[in-house]
Amino acid sequence: MISWDLLIYRLFITVTIFSGPLRAQVAGPGQALPPWQPGMLDLHHINTGMGNAAFYIFPDGTTMLFDAGEHHLPDTVRSPGHSAAHPNASRHPYEWIAAYINDFGPSNNKGKLDYAAISHFHDDHYGEWYADAPVSPSGHFRLTGIAGVGALVPIHYLFDRGNEFPVPHFDPLKKIDSEDLVFTNTYLNYESFIEENRQNGLIAQPLVAGRRDQIKLAHNPQTYPAFYVQNVKSGGHLWNGKDTGTQNIFPADQLRTWSDENSLSLVLTIHYGPFVYYTGGDCAGYLIYGEPAWKDVETPVAKVVGEVDVATMDHHGNRNALNEFQIKTLKPRVWIEQVWAADHPGKDVLIRAMNPSLYSDPRDFFATNMLEANRIVIGPRIDRAYKSLQGHIVVRVLPGGQEYYVIILDDESAHPLVKKVFGPYQTKAK
Repeated sequence: MISWDLLIYRLFITVTIFSGPLRAQVAGPGQALPPWQPGMLDLHHINTGMGNAAFYIFPDGTTMLFDAGEHHLPDTVRSPGHSAAHPNASRHPYEWIAAYINDFGPSNNKGKLDYAAISHFHDDHYGEWYADAPVSPSGHFRLTGIAGVGALVPIHYLFDRGNEFPVPHFDPLKKIDSEDLVFTNTYLNYESFIEENRQNGLIAQPLVAGRRDQIKLAHNPQTYPAFYVQNVKSGGHLWNGKDTGTQNIFPADQLRTWSDENSLSLVLTIHYGPFVYYTGGDCAGYLIYGEPAWKDVETPVAKVVGEVDVATMDHHGNRNALNEFQIKTLKPRVWIEQVWAADHPGKDVLIRAMNPSLYSDPRDFFATNMLEANRIVIGPRIDRAYKSLQGHIVVRVLPGGQEYYVIILDDESAHPLVKKVFGPYQTKAK
């Protein structure tokens, strides 16, 4: 019995032979990216210079946004250690993200998001409240990050890590300095956005580790039975790697004093036939001297995930991420780094990720926004490792999941064109 995915893939190949080379599905430098077509899996990593944002188009046209970062950094305090706004500062980051979704969204699902998720409650992943941020038409919340995107592009389901773990810790009365007040106001703004938009059909709920049925194909699931999204981790709950069971990965006696929001990040894997993609927010795994072993989140996560084809770098490739066990277990062919500061990546992180002793297979690195400061400090190793240092990064997986390209789009234009094309890459045999 031949699977639907294989039949569709063969049909795609047949049509392509008579209509032009397969490479026409990715175009060339200076051309527009050919529109998504049914059967493709597109994974867009959007560069606004202000945080993480990834836009996914599943094989049936289901759409998902993973993070919508917007940290507020006025030009007056910007330094060579922080990225500039991309394409420019004429719009807010949430507006650029929404415009990108509208430009590249599938024709059968234009102008809306079936799913959105924020990996954790940090501004470079879900937006920062600030006093002069635009106000929503109702006046109930500020337009920033996911709240700004959601005001422009309707969201059906919105997932986060929940606020029950380790404790309901967003208590404004306990936030007394200005930084903490911004942190609290940002979260309260997010809650206000959710409450108002529930009336418009938004369904907001915590992501549940272990499940495959929370994020699923919404339009034509029967045609792509080999596609699924695995909820790997949410807060302190980690999938057991087998069924829908989970395990708690943090000790109970730490719950009342928790301060590490990064380690509570969501982790997802996206599967399409043999193709596997990993993304894990700001999870950490490389311990600083004296830290307890339980602060290593990457090791237990890697144990249940196994090998992947494409992986985003945890915590932007920062100093406490990409430990040895994760690198040698995931073994990605392609590493994607979402960059906005001069410590992305840490030099030691890049040395580990490039180390052939951890895995001997070839690997290519791609960054959304590598800063000149990184190149000065790290040196020629940057150029040896990275195939591309600047631009939106699109992974286009062809029907069936056997083959994929990495396509770099110009992030200096309001309507990005193709800069470079890499591939085809062959999916690992599973």
